[in-house]
Amino acid sequence: MHAALSLNSGSSSIKFALYTFESDSSEPTLLCQGEFEGIPNMLHFTAHDSKNSLDDETIEGKANFKTALSHLFNWIKTTYPQVQLTAAGHRIVHGGERYGDSVRIDEDVLNYLDMLIPLAPLHQPHNIAGIRTLQSLHPTLPQVACFDTSFHHIQPKLATLFALPQHFWDEGIRRYGFHGLSYHYISEILPELIGEKSKGRVVIAHLGHGASMCALKDLKSSATTMGLTALDGLPMGTRCGSIDPGVLLYLLSEKGYSIEDLTNLLYKKSGLLGLSGVSDDMRELLNTNTPRAMEAINYFCYHIQRELGSLVAVLGGLDVLVFTGGIGENASTIRQKVCEGLKWLNIEFDEVLNSSLPSHTAIQISTPQSQASVWVIPTNEEIIIAKDVVKLTQGG
Repeated sequence: MHAALSLNSGSSSIKFALYTFESDSSEPTLLCQGEFEGIPNMLHFTAHDSKNSLDDETIEGKANFKTALSHLFNWIKTTYPQVQLTAAGHRIVHGGERYGDSVRIDEDVLNYLDMLIPLAPLHQPHNIAGIRTLQSLHPTLPQVACFDTSFHHIQPKLATLFALPQHFWDEGIRRYGFHGLSYHYISEILPELIGEKSKGRVVIAHLGHGASMCALKDLKSSATTMGLTALDGLPMGTRCGSIDPGVLLYLLSEKGYSIEDLTNLLYKKSGLLGLSGVSDDMRELLNTNTPRAMEAINYFCYHIQRELGSLVAVLGGLDVLVFTGGIGENASTIRQKVCEGLKWLNIEFDEVLNSSLPSHTAIQISTPQSQASVWVIPTNEEIIIAKDVVKLTQGG
């Protein structure tokens, strides 16, 4: 039985999903998924299939990528002896100008991805480390890079420009957009849920520790809230979102900030954490009854509404609004707060349905009378990675 592995390597964790597929088919089937947490302190491994927990243990040894991936491959071999792992795919946050599609990894690809680290310092180094670690452990295993930026490559030039001299755009300083694997999945599943209406004016809100929104027309990206980096747009767990560039000039010239200071501030100390002074976790903020926590929540929802207005203007109206991502799928309070400010779109919101959603299920939370339908759809970036792995390594 052939299998493909989807990997998402972060600063403190590695998420994985294992898919089986027929050699002549490009439609993978989920076998199991799980996560390594606790890097670089104490490595903990969990795995489950669609019905049962398969493993939950602390791993001895150094808590690093090499230990984790070595354990994972041994675990797969022991747990699924009938499985032949034929390739692996990696979520890569930034693909720059070069990659509008997923690509087989070689040294040239890796060198280019290294060059993009300054544009995605929170994610790119760890994404690349996952690839290089797997190369060292299994040098003959084909690997595929799947990019969060690729989905937005077809946007019109006007949507990708900054108001800077043209040579900057020519040099690759432009809006790329992110969360493309998530948007790609929603664009694939939406026609199954709502038919032809999916080709209309759709806005997807991917709300998690990182957050962005995307306008789709004919199921293709028309505009998105993130730009050159994953700092732009909505406020996030620790990232600032949109900010007046003059603030940064002021901090540099008048407050003695260095580039390192600014990078640390904007990527790691801002967003919900900076506003609340409590946490970067929306679940904790919703359970914290302090003025600053409430202000952070309200700021987050306000900017979702504000960005939605901008995207609706690009589309010329709204037919479908989709919530996805960790917050979008699980925080009913956030969905309600956002939708309460959308009466100008003639959205009618079912509060009872919103507050009692079954987990891991796509469901409509607007009323039949609502002018635009509102959906909660669990995302699945891993299946998009697995499909591209099969396509690029098996000729499917």
